[in-house]
Amino acid sequence: MDELRAISTFIRAAELGSFNRAAHAQGSTPQAVSKAIRQLEEHLGVRLFHRTTRKSALTDDGARLLESVRDSMEGVRAAMSRVRCAAYEDEGLIRISAGGAVGRKVLMPVLAEFSSLYPAITFDLLLEDRLTDAVAERIDVGFKAGNAPVLQVVSRRLFPIQLVVCASPDYLAMCNAPVRIDDLAKHRCVGYRQPGTVQPMPWEFEVKGETVFKTMAPVFCCSDPEAEMHAVLTGIGIGQIDSINAAAPLRAGQLVPLLVGSTSERMGLYMFYAQRSNMPRRVRRFIDFVIARLGAASDFHVPAATLRKMAKLNETRR
Repeated sequence: MDELRAISTFIRAAELGSFNRAAHAQGSTPQAVSKAIRQLEEHLGVRLFHRTTRKSALTDDGARLLESVRDSMEGVRAAMSRVRCAAYEDEGLIRISAGGAVGRKVLMPVLAEFSSLYPAITFDLLLEDRLTDAVAERIDVGFKAGNAPVLQVVSRRLFPIQLVVCASPDYLAMCNAPVRIDDLAKHRCVGYRQPGTVQPMPWEFEVKGETVFKTMAPVFCCSDPEAEMHAVLTGIGIGQIDSINAAAPLRAGQLVPLLVGSTSERMGLYMFYAQRSNMPRRVRRFIDFVIARLGAASDFHVPAATLRKMAKLNETRR
């Protein structure tokens, strides 16, 4: 028995004083109303109506039940109406997941701008450097840096992520810049390992149109990409830094790009969400807003020509 529907039918029949009128109001039949009431009576173990051929009247037990449930049912209807309206209005909660650096550097400015336009929309931002199960964790929109998500979700690549080999000017003042990939073996290098793993990630290069991986022996390794970047900034060694973290210090001259002819752009920043036909308008609006703001994302990508100019400028200074 559908208890909620049975109670709703009971309230309607009690208020209208007739099973026929209740059936008409609900768009059903008197037989269906009678069956729902009978099932509710059997479930509760009491008689709710005195029935005659022309009308029905509440028993004492029925009157007590009506008094107890009518206000609660109105609350349920009001809550459902608010939820239904929120699906079509620009209000309500959006749950987002992203890696730490992506959330802090990429998303926070976007969220701030979006919130100023739609103040009734609120956010719950989950920052974790792992791929989130969008369905199980009730995530509306997720963001992943690296390879495309492999789960059953809709995904879109927002912009490419470069892996830029770079060093601080202070480091290069003491050591000659590598000219070839193999020259890196003569340098102190900084590495990154994914959380929960032991081995550092191999460095990735693009050589003659193919992706080449090279295992490094870092003198410093960490599980946070921002900490990895700061290790390079402080002169600990050469690192291969993603452009989300590296773009700003490269433009500021705090980092110098190296081996720019082999910079990989295979990875990207992906937005993903569970495919559903009844997506709330607030979520759809946010997705469109993100695409418009991050579709180019020049703040987190340095064109190859600009990387070459930066590298050549450093050579000239030396």
